[in-house]
Amino acid sequence: MNDLEYGTRDKRGDWRPKDPLKVGPLLDFPWSPIRVLKWLPAYFFPWNVTFMAVGALFWFFLTPSRETLQTLSWDWPLLLLLRNSALILALYGALELHLYIRRAQGNRFKFNGKFPSEQPSSVFWFKSQSVDNALRTFGTGLPIWTAYEVLMLWCWANGYGPWVVLGDHPIWLATFALVLPLIHEVHFFCIHRLIHVPILYKWVHSVHHNSVNPSPWSALSMHPVEHLLYWSDVLIHLVIPSHPLLVLYHLQITGTGAVIGHVGFDKVEAGQEGAVDTHAYAHYLHHKYFEVNYADGMLPIDKWIGTWHDGTKDGDRMMQERYKKKVEKMNRGAAEQN
Repeated sequence: MNDLEYGTRDKRGDWRPKDPLKVGPLLDFPWSPIRVLKWLPAYFFPWNVTFMAVGALFWFFLTPSRETLQTLSWDWPLLLLLRNSALILALYGALELHLYIRRAQGNRFKFNGKFPSEQPSSVFWFKSQSVDNALRTFGTGLPIWTAYEVLMLWCWANGYGPWVVLGDHPIWLATFALVLPLIHEVHFFCIHRLIHVPILYKWVHSVHHNSVNPSPWSALSMHPVEHLLYWSDVLIHLVIPSHPLLVLYHLQITGTGAVIGHVGFDKVEAGQEGAVDTHAYAHYLHHKYFEVNYADGMLPIDKWIGTWHDGTKDGDRMMQERYKKKVEKMNRGAAEQN
């Protein structure tokens, strides 16, 4: 495919889409029902339908019985850890191999024209972004993900929480499933904005932002404190009537879905003319500029608070104006203190 039919490349080799990013239409005003209808297929396909399918596969075939889950032991949590790890190794590893090791599509549709392996840095373990990111993913990311899953399944098995039966409340559970990606977006924005507070950024979130040029393994490369915060949105199932199937779907959105915003490419080519849209550009811009796009744009939260970057030169200008005002405010504060 010719990526210049879809975007432009600057003199450094960085690619950007021609069309500006747009926030999701559900709460964006003036509201347009036609725009919502056009947006709905992208809300479901391919990602959220895939996450639900994987969650269902895990629930019906790869999760122990309720009787087993009632008692905490080492064996069934280890089983969950191994299945979660196998999934991430297969998916993240395949994307890393295809796009970053084999470089099967070169830098076509790649936001940052360089590859992380071309820029070794001492901020990473062994001076390798991919090695550092993978070690953090498997070292604390997957164990903390699995710990939340163990907690939720143990609570369900022992009747702690407002759990309901699938067949008894299908409409409610279907509705809850439909809005779970939106719930995740709101939670992600809240904890993400929190860990950009200077002291938390320095000691916690900076680990993730070391990957300025993210690749698939960057998705879950975080400080353990950030991992704890990141997966805490699943605790909503202890407050709102739910079912373990939705818990596993939710964990797929947060865990498996994290790779979408970090793949580093706008499209993953499939065949001669086909490609899968990643919708990764909004979060890539956050890694590039740090103080924009705290959410992923499914809801217009950043647009409401003035931190939305649509990927255009106008977006660059608005960002620079905001930075300038921030610096001026900080300088006034320092002058008043003196």
